[in-house]
Formats: sequence, structure tokens, C-alpha cells
Amino acid sequence: MSKQLVTGGAGFFGGILKNGLLNKGQEIVSVDLIQDTASHPRLVSLRGDIRDRRLMEELFEKHRFETVYHCAAILAHAVKDKDLLWTSNVDGTRIIADCAKRFGTRSLIFTSSNCLWGHSLNHLVKEDEPPAPVEIYGRSKWESEKILAEYKRDLNVGIIRCPTIIDEGRLGLLAILFEFIHEGRKVWVVGGGKNKYQFIYAKDLVDACWRCAQSNKSHLFHVGSDDVKSFHEVYNYIIQRAATGSKVAALPRTATLLAMRLAYWLRLSPLGPYQYKMIAEDFIFDTEKIKTELGWQPTLKNEDMLWLAYQYYTDNIADIRHRKGVSAHRQAAPMGIIRLLKWLS
Repeated sequence: MSKQLVTGGAGFFGGILKNGLLNKGQEIVSVDLIQDTASHPRLVSLRGDIRDRRLMEELFEKHRFETVYHCAAILAHAVKDKDLLWTSNVDGTRIIADCAKRFGTRSLIFTSSNCLWGHSLNHLVKEDEPPAPVEIYGRSKWESEKILAEYKRDLNVGIIRCPTIIDEGRLGLLAILFEFIHEGRKVWVVGGGKNKYQFIYAKDLVDACWRCAQSNKSHLFHVGSDDVKSFHEVYNYIIQRAATGSKVAALPRTATLLAMRLAYWLRLSPLGPYQYKMIAEDFIFDTEKIKTELGWQPTLKNEDMLWLAYQYYTDNIADIRHRKGVSAHRQAAPMGIIRLLKWLS
């Protein structure tokens, strides 16, 4: 049986992808900076750094992977060391691609991001839209895409650009929203919350990665949910189902965005340039290309997947509060100055 490598396999999406591949009968090797606690007869887990070229060469030479699913990435709000983020996301990608080429890997599937843009484009964003990232994470993803483009003669390179990935267990910045709802506080939206921002259900992204890997050619695809509703509508849906007494409330757009920008530069807020630029903007990927070429279809809408994530939060709140040594999306992000807003809610 051929082996598949999942980088970032102990992370939020990497773990879901890993389980999805195991359910398809695949033999998986997972590598991550943090310890992977998962156990399965067809799973080998390694704690290691993808920037360690010697380690990666030994791993590729030993296992001769058919497909690499490259999900490992350092998030901007998760670390203060921007050099760590850049070298992990960019240099690490170069090493993975070099090893894949050298040791005969057939396909390399890379999870990119809608962070390649940092403003509303006022139309469905197609694959040929020129990227314009506004912060280091988005720039690292764009640089990684350019690196991988150099390997298309040697590998089937699949680049899948995805919006925010949601499923059971997704926390990070979402945990702040969930805490407000769970405690019955006001959930604040900017400018009335009329803007629409697309999510992607993690298991739908797994399906996209699998289809891309099986297609035996290079691809660039956008994925995301269908029937995207406004933030106000989505949050209200969760609030009504949660029945905690929480309500959606509006903040003035201009003053709020200026305050968020200032809070970030004073290092008082977890919301970076991408978040504070996009929190009041529209952003939706055009997903017709992958639907037409690979027959892929999303199965959950924004409100449905967010409800799954909220239910997980409420069922595991005591454990979540004490989590350490896990990936950024598997623990709650620190509130910073947002805690003041919570007290006023």
C-alpha cells in the first residue's frame, strides 16, 4: 500500500484530514511540531520540524510517499516570532517540495488561504484574481504558492485556496465569539453585520484535497460554502439555537475599524490586519471551477458548521480553558482588549 504524508497532522485541519484518509484505507505518516496523540494501526506520527531538511529527507527516503498533503503552517496570531512564521511556512514548503521531487512523490496538495487578499473585492473571487495580501501570513501563503509553481513539471501540484475552516473542535478566535454567546452577552458586528464572509466545512475540504490528489494533474482551486448569509444572520441563527439570551448588536464601522487597528499596533488585540480589514467586508470565493472539473460539492452552509463548532465548545468548555501544547485552532485565542468589550456587553 502506498503511503501518504500529512504535514501539520496534529493540527486542527491536519487531524481531520488524517482521519479522513485513514477512513479511506490509506497508510498515513504525520509530522508536526507538536505531539500527535492520535493512534491507529496505519498511522505513524513524528514530532519534527519541516524546516529540518535532513529529517525530511530521511522521512521521504524511508516511506516513498505517493502523495503529500502539506497543511503545516504557523498562524500570525499564534506566535510573536515572525521569523519563525516565515521560515516555517515558506522555507518549510521549499524543503517539502524538494524532497517530494527528489524521492518520486506523485502529488503534492497544498492548503492555501483566502488571506491572499485583505479587502472586499465586491465580486466572487475567481482563481485568476491577482493576490494582494496585507499581512505576513497571507504573504507567506502567496510565496509558498509561487514556490510550488516551480515544481509543476515534476509533481502534480494541487493548490486549494480555502476560507476559514470550520468543524467540531475549531476554536482559536472563534472561541471568543462562542464565549460571548454562551454567557448571554451581546455579539458585536461592525456596520450592522450585513457583510457576507464564506467558510468551508473541514470535511468538505478533505473531500476537495482527496479529489485533487486523485486527478493526476496540477490544479489551482477555490473552495467554500454555498448560499453565504450575512454575519448578522449567521450569528443570530446560532444565538437562537443556543437560547442563552445573547443578542446581535452593531458597532459603528469607521470608528470601530480605527480602534481595532490601533489596538493591534499597541499589541492589545489578537485581531491582526487581515481580521480587522475583513471583519466588515464581503469575501466569497467562486467555486465553480472545482465543481465542474472534479465534481466537488460543499455539504454544509456557514450557519450549520458554526453550530457544530459552538456545540463542541459548550460540551468541552472546562477542558478548553486548561488546554496547553496543542495547535492554535484547538485552543482559545487570548482576548486581549476584547475582554473590555465583553465587560460592556
